[in-house]
Amino acid sequence: MTTVIDGKQVAASVIDAVKTASQALKDQAGVKTGLAVVIVGNDPASHAYVSSKSKMAKECGFTSVQHTLPEETTQEELAALVQSLNKDESLHGILVQLPLPKHFNSEAIIQSILPEKDVDGLHVVNAGKLATGDLDGGLVSCTPAGAMVFVKRTHGEDLSGLNAVVIGRSNLFGKPMAQLLLAANATVTIAHSRTKDLAAVCRNADILVAAVGRPEMVKADWVKPGATVIDVGINRIAAPEKGEGKSRLVGDVAFNECAEVAAVITPVPGGVGPMTIAMLMANTVIAAYRRAGKTAPKF
Repeated sequence: MTTVIDGKQVAASVIDAVKTASQALKDQAGVKTGLAVVIVGNDPASHAYVSSKSKMAKECGFTSVQHTLPEETTQEELAALVQSLNKDESLHGILVQLPLPKHFNSEAIIQSILPEKDVDGLHVVNAGKLATGDLDGGLVSCTPAGAMVFVKRTHGEDLSGLNAVVIGRSNLFGKPMAQLLLAANATVTIAHSRTKDLAAVCRNADILVAAVGRPEMVKADWVKPGATVIDVGINRIAAPEKGEGKSRLVGDVAFNECAEVAAVITPVPGGVGPMTIAMLMANTVIAAYRRAGKTAPKF
C-alpha cells in the first residue's frame, strides 16, 4: 500500500513547533521574532504568496512587517530599503519576493541581504555553508528544506546506504537538495536534461526527487519498486474534462502510475508546496535564536 504524504499535515506540525519555539524565545530572552517581506509591482501570484507569508508570520507570533512598493521603484530605492531592514534590530528575517520586475538586478538585491537574515537561503554565504556541510551555521533554502523533512520522516536522520537521485540542478532547488541528502549520508546523483538514459539513472534511486518543471515527465517505469518519490514540480496543464479553457496543476511525476510502484509519494498540489512557507517560518525563528545567542531549534 503506497503512502501518499499529506504536505499540509506535515507543514502544520512544523508550524506548531515554530509557534512553540517563538513563544519560548519570547519567554526566556524577551525576544519577539521579526520577519519583513518586501514586494515590488503588481504580480497577482506574488501578492497572494506574500499575503499568506505575512499572515502565517502573525499566526506564529512574529512581528510581521510588509513593504509593498510600486512597479516603478528603482534599484537604488529598493537597495536602500534592504539596508534599513538589515540595520533593524527587531527583524531577524528579510524576504524580497521574487520575481522582481524586469528592470531590477535581482541578484544584487538578494546578495545585499545580510546572510544571517536571508531566510530564503539564497545568499552565496548560505549556499556556501550548505555546500561545505555547515548545516548549523547557515540558512537553507525553504523548498529543499521542506522536501528534506519528508525524507527524514520516512527514512530517519541517517540515509547511509540509500541511493538518492535529484532530477534538476537549479541553484534554487536541485543543488541544495542534493547537498542536504549528501549531508545525511545518502549516495547522491544529480541528473538533468543532458543526462544520458535518465530513466535508467532514476531506476537506481531509493529516493527520487523531481524538480525539472516538465509536466508528468517521470513515468512508472522510471521508479524503483518501493522507492520514495518527492515531486517538486508545479505545472499548469489544460484540463478540457473540466470545461473549455480550464486547467489543472500537475507535478513532474505522473502521479497515478508512479503511485502504483512507489512506497511513498508526494502529491501535487498538497505535497511540497505547503512546506515552503512552513520552512520560511522555521528559518526566521532559527535566525532569531542565533541572534539572541541561543541554540536554534531543529525542524
